[in-house]
Amino acid sequence: MINFPNAKINIGLNITARRPDGYHNLGTVFYPIKLNDVLEVIVADELSFASSGLGIPGRVEDNLCVKAYHLMKQDHDMPPVAIHLHKHIPIGAGLGGGSADAGFFIKILNQKFELGLSVDEMMAYARQLGADCAFFIESKPTYAFGKGDEFEPVALDLSGYHLALVMPPTHVSTAEAYRGVKPALAKASLKDLIKLPIAEWRNHIKNDFEEHIFKAHPEIRGVKAALYQAGALYACMSGSGASVFGIFEAKPDLEFLKGENEVFYEL
Repeated sequence: MINFPNAKINIGLNITARRPDGYHNLGTVFYPIKLNDVLEVIVADELSFASSGLGIPGRVEDNLCVKAYHLMKQDHDMPPVAIHLHKHIPIGAGLGGGSADAGFFIKILNQKFELGLSVDEMMAYARQLGADCAFFIESKPTYAFGKGDEFEPVALDLSGYHLALVMPPTHVSTAEAYRGVKPALAKASLKDLIKLPIAEWRNHIKNDFEEHIFKAHPEIRGVKAALYQAGALYACMSGSGASVFGIFEAKPDLEFLKGENEVFYEL
């Protein structure tokens, strides 16, 4: 069985408080985009994981798909599977690629082995793997809060716009992003701010990671500035970076950004 885990972008990200459990409370809007990995799962004699495409750092046993299998195996009688992941979503980009793979893997197991799990039950497994994994069970525009795993649906449709994404040759770890952040209560909820005209988002919707990430990685700041120069109505770093997206009324010409940067269109 094959499916196509999709990435997400964060439209705004407010870090509001440090939690006693070591996480942070936040508010953000997750929006799914058409940038996909390819995930294949087949029954096998033993559990295995292989990948192609972009290199995946770390040990196989730490891969979220492998962890998801072991987690669900505790409650369900499933045979071993061979997992093959073709990695296309950039890593260390703030796009949730690893979380997407885990969320979609849970859905594959549920369907393939007829486990009969509800959306809420699949989300419960996903929440044990990472703060944003549960989003990818439904992968619909969502206001996320708490530590990023509590959700409210939002009515946001960007299909009438052109979305472009630029990935500079920079990796920003989640640990690096959170080390420099200063939690503060947001003046207004993103649930309300996204109702403003997109051209006004620039003055109201921000990503709290940008200030210190831009100081450490000025090339990311330069990408955001370039997207505005190219005519973006709104541009923002996604999540903890390093990718930056722009929302345009017409398809932009971003050839000048190619070279060291990867550029993705029509998302």
